[in-house]
Amino acid sequence: MHSHASPEALTGTVIGLDIGGTKTRGVRFEDGVPVLDESAGSSNVQNVSREQAMANLAELFGKIGGGDVDEVYAGAGGIDTDEDAQALADLISPHVPGARITVVHDSRLLLAAGGASTGVAVIAGTGSAAWGRNAAGEEARAGGWGYLLGDEGSGYWLGREAVRHSLRRMNQGLEPDTLSRALLDSCGVDEPGKLIALFHSPDTGRRYWAQQARLVVEAADAGDDTSARLVDQAGRDLADLAEQAVRQLGLDGPVILGSGLGMNVRRLQESFRARLAERGIVDVRILQQDPVFGVPRLVAEQRA
Repeated sequence: MHSHASPEALTGTVIGLDIGGTKTRGVRFEDGVPVLDESAGSSNVQNVSREQAMANLAELFGKIGGGDVDEVYAGAGGIDTDEDAQALADLISPHVPGARITVVHDSRLLLAAGGASTGVAVIAGTGSAAWGRNAAGEEARAGGWGYLLGDEGSGYWLGREAVRHSLRRMNQGLEPDTLSRALLDSCGVDEPGKLIALFHSPDTGRRYWAQQARLVVEAADAGDDTSARLVDQAGRDLADLAEQAVRQLGLDGPVILGSGLGMNVRRLQESFRARLAERGIVDVRILQQDPVFGVPRLVAEQRA
């Protein structure tokens, strides 16, 4: 028996939200059991306008129901300050009058979904970040500075590096290679020079380039050396973020890797594990369920 409150013992109606750059996922838990699981567009005001965020939240609550809810627990990217958290809570509260609303950085959901109360969670999706906490309740973060300053090892980083690789080859007078050709086809342009305007165009954003990461992964799996090196580098960069947070907190682990790239790209996982093993960190787990399912655990801990 666990001594701490278990999610199964959770009573009442709790809504868990996972607010990503692309979509908002909402799960309605009744007494700890998921009964509704729906998605709408992003309601993260760093990715969409406030109006768009409000509209997407209204759509989502229309599907999973608001009204008589005890608690809403939301994880979102870019929650760096109390003001960020409050701004998002203010958008949620009209849908759930009287509910207790908690807003945290989305990596916190990830840690809980990995079955851990302490440790370091690493997000490797459109963006990247590491967040952790120790038994004393101290928290540490690494990365998560957004795509202009960081996001090493993220989908966006891989997509951008593919573009840079294609442009470097062009500068050297070389024909497009496997990765460059895949990128040109995916972007619908006929030569690398056109990638420059496309990259800076208002029609393509962070998500567009993050989606090109799959081309790098596919080419790496097919034996393309350049792509394999990029995927390996992404794994190492993510491991470095994890290590920074682990050291700050004085932990040995666990380190839990999650989000789209982290959960699905074996080569990146292997590079991530190998780098951390070199640094003496061996309790490394790959998240097996979506972060939003960490919410009952977090609410149970909050009530305990």
